[in-house]
Amino acid sequence: MKLIYKSLLLISTLATALFAHAGVETSTDGNDVILAGHDAVAYFTVGKPVRGSSEFTAQHDGAVYRFVSAKNRDLFRADPDKYAPAYGGYCALGTSFGKKFDIDGQAFEIVAGRLYVNKDLSVYKTWRKDIPNNIVKAEGQWPGIKDIPAKDL
Repeated sequence: MKLIYKSLLLISTLATALFAHAGVETSTDGNDVILAGHDAVAYFTVGKPVRGSSEFTAQHDGAVYRFVSAKNRDLFRADPDKYAPAYGGYCALGTSFGKKFDIDGQAFEIVAGRLYVNKDLSVYKTWRKDIPNNIVKAEGQWPGIKDIPAKDL
């Protein structure tokens, strides 16, 4: 009986862990890497996109984050929501239109302590013309699209 109880507890714990991340879609490549391999912490600390390394990684919401150093990886692990991009790493402007577009990692802005990324620099220029309104629109769209695959939008 004790073994059955432990088995059920283990299955329940695993199911909870799996479903805790279900429904939060992130923009990742074929290897589940987010931000086109750029270091999420570096956007905040050096203010520019910096390619991470497969040597220093962390997982969050089903995505693999790469970092330039163990220090950045550890900063991320301590507070992943502080560094994770808005809208699962999908293009912020695209999200404002109810779409999900992958990004190149080069076009970003930190607004009120939150990382926003865009498809590329040309899209970023359009987004930047009205950041507050674009964020309001994206915030309104995200709850309705976050669980829908990009190809279905």
